[in-house]
Amino acid sequence: MHDTTALLIELGAIILGLGILGRLAGRVGFSAIPLYLLAGLAFGQGGLLPLNASEEFVATGAEIGVILLLLLLGLEYSASELVSNLKTQYPSGIVDFVLNAVPGAAAALILGWGPVAAVALAGVTWISSSGVIAKVLGDLGRLGNRETPVILGVLVIEDLAMAVYLPLLTALLAGLSLAGGSLTLLISLGTVGAVLYLALRHGRLISRAVSSDNPEMLLLVVLGLTVLVAGVAQELQVSAAVGAFLVGIALSGEVAEGAHNLLAPLRDLFAAVFFVFFGLNTDPAAIPPVLVPALILATVTTLTKIGTGWYAAKRAGVRTAGRWRTGGTLVARGEFSIVIAGLAVGVEPRIGPLATAYVLILVILGPLAARWTEPLARRLTRKAAPAPAGPVPPVAAASAPSETSASPVAEPPATEANDTEATDPAPSRP
Repeated sequence: MHDTTALLIELGAIILGLGILGRLAGRVGFSAIPLYLLAGLAFGQGGLLPLNASEEFVATGAEIGVILLLLLLGLEYSASELVSNLKTQYPSGIVDFVLNAVPGAAAALILGWGPVAAVALAGVTWISSSGVIAKVLGDLGRLGNRETPVILGVLVIEDLAMAVYLPLLTALLAGLSLAGGSLTLLISLGTVGAVLYLALRHGRLISRAVSSDNPEMLLLVVLGLTVLVAGVAQELQVSAAVGAFLVGIALSGEVAEGAHNLLAPLRDLFAAVFFVFFGLNTDPAAIPPVLVPALILATVTTLTKIGTGWYAAKRAGVRTAGRWRTGGTLVARGEFSIVIAGLAVGVEPRIGPLATAYVLILVILGPLAARWTEPLARRLTRKAAPAPAGPVPPVAAASAPSETSASPVAEPPATEANDTEATDPAPSRP
């Protein structure tokens, strides 16, 4: 009874604290993720007041949080949209991988952590935070901007790439042979291909089978199916998160919308628990030694993400201001970086503190970069531009043809919307 009482007290304090931190973050206008990580650091190993009674429950809640994060991300897209994005945005995905994964891999090798840690840290620096970016786009009112489909396209390619990357990383961390790792990768690719085929060809049948007018029944069926598929995927050495993502892709229409509305509060709760759990398992004393490498890595990958966004938006025909906004919006890292680091800490414990410091820096910098990259680039460009020519001499002006018959019309000032509009209407959000 004493253990149960302590569990309830600690769990209640954790949830209440998360609620207070979330409200504080909302008032300030930042993502709550860094506050959740800081809370975990404060009450974890080496923290102010370690939480022991609720440790096992929080660990289970963290697993559920990852599953729900990826499920609801999958619900945002249909299989046809994913295939279409792959066909049109794959060059941007390749550039994204090269520019942002290489710095992480190079940093791990320079620090002497070995090739497996290099693969893990490459994933940490590669993947942007879909959750943070989606919130930033909504907060800044940019969901209808010309560049927004480009941003979402890059995020979708990253999420799909995780279906290959996570099983490969899991095999490497488990020390499997080349044959064993290849088998795991083939199983993962086969699973992804089968789910995409079923979603494309029989998505309506799957959605109809899951559909229910009763919200309680819909919640139970979707949640139960997701956890079951995630567990089976884990047993097949395919990431549970990828399994949940594929379940989200397979559902569409009213079922996907209804499931999203029902599961969003659960996602927010357990995702917050996940970030706290990661902080609980990181010793705060281990962060200062890796703070300088984290700052250097954050600086480099901020610039490479901006370059990625510029390239992707340029390919889509977005104008200059929209290209800068695309790059700045992609800067934030978050949930996937923490997931990858959480997998790798068993092989290289130093990845945990470095990833925590790195995500803390970029999850704070990300919303700022999304807001200020374009205005800063515009100001720097104006300073670098050559000075305009002097006034036209009176003689030359007199000899010039008269245009007084047609009074000039002032150009409207450039705004976020009209600066990114093309001649065709903005494409719909994927």
